[in-house]
Amino acid sequence: MAKHMQHLKALRDIAFDFGVGEHPDLAVMARELSCRVHQHRQALSEDLADLRTRNRGFERWLVAQRGRPAISVLVLAWPANYMTPVHDHSGLWGLEMSLHGALEVESWDRDAEGNILRRTGRDWLGPGDTSWFDADDRYAHRCRNLSRHETALTLHVYGGDLAQYFTYEEAGTAGQWLARPQRSAFAGRLYA
Repeated sequence: MAKHMQHLKALRDIAFDFGVGEHPDLAVMARELSCRVHQHRQALSEDLADLRTRNRGFERWLVAQRGRPAISVLVLAWPANYMTPVHDHSGLWGLEMSLHGALEVESWDRDAEGNILRRTGRDWLGPGDTSWFDADDRYAHRCRNLSRHETALTLHVYGGDLAQYFTYEEAGTAGQWLARPQRSAFAGRLYA
């Protein structure tokens, strides 16, 4: 998987350059990342082809982490029609971009206790499209690969290390949700 270094390095550098401060300008970061992905879409797709053909289920690959200011860059592989549970991001800001395939992102708002969730929107991301969220303890979302046949790849940039988070499952009572603590795991590292 060494051939993708040049393109991932460029995406990592953009994320590091624009991911400064407590509340970075995620719209500018998204624009710059999107320009790079559109310019090199075919090469990036070819470079990351091994991730699309692994068929090992949902995988998170670490591209880079930085301590100050805290930021992490990941590539996620989404099997056909895979959907995450509703989950939060431990109050971190984040940006998610489709690199290959299409993703549906449902946004949710949760109360301070985390047991009442309300869907607030839905986005569809194709290659180069981004969705982002500010650092907010109330934000949660659910993502799904829209393809029934192909693995999708996405780039994720977070304002820190998303080591722990919560997933939310509907309880028996309408409108009530149960929060379940989770730990993140990486399938490996993509050196950039």
